[in-house]
Amino acid sequence: MKILVDTSIWSLALRRSGTLTEEDQSLVYELNELIGEVRVAIIGPIRQELLSGISRQEQFDALKEKLLAFEDIQLTREDYERAAEFYNTCRKSGVQGSQIDFLICAVAAGREIPIFTTDNDFILYAKYLAISLHRPINQGQSPY
Repeated sequence: MKILVDTSIWSLALRRSGTLTEEDQSLVYELNELIGEVRVAIIGPIRQELLSGISRQEQFDALKEKLLAFEDIQLTREDYERAAEFYNTCRKSGVQGSQIDFLICAVAAGREIPIFTTDNDFILYAKYLAISLHRPINQGQSPY
């Protein structure tokens, strides 16, 4: 089963390993395992978030090249409509979120794939939306 990997997990993996906590190292290990199992899914807006804000062209080009290994899930009209519906559902319940977060939720729900994230907003969304969150096997246990 594919796992939709959110920007927060990718960001951890792209940091220098010396700056990661033991828990963060465990999450990066899990991402590496998913990559090795060819289970990673990504969407264009996550790719855009990862590439945005990189000031040095060499770094931008290097990351862009690395991300080419992961094919984007093609977004459909239904994904955008579901994202708007999810936004409205959460808003009625007093839960705010970004448009990209709700698009991630819509893609995950529509394809019945879990979301791998450290963003606690997704825990709130899961109370109101038909999404599941990926729980790493080694969570809380460092592989190092």
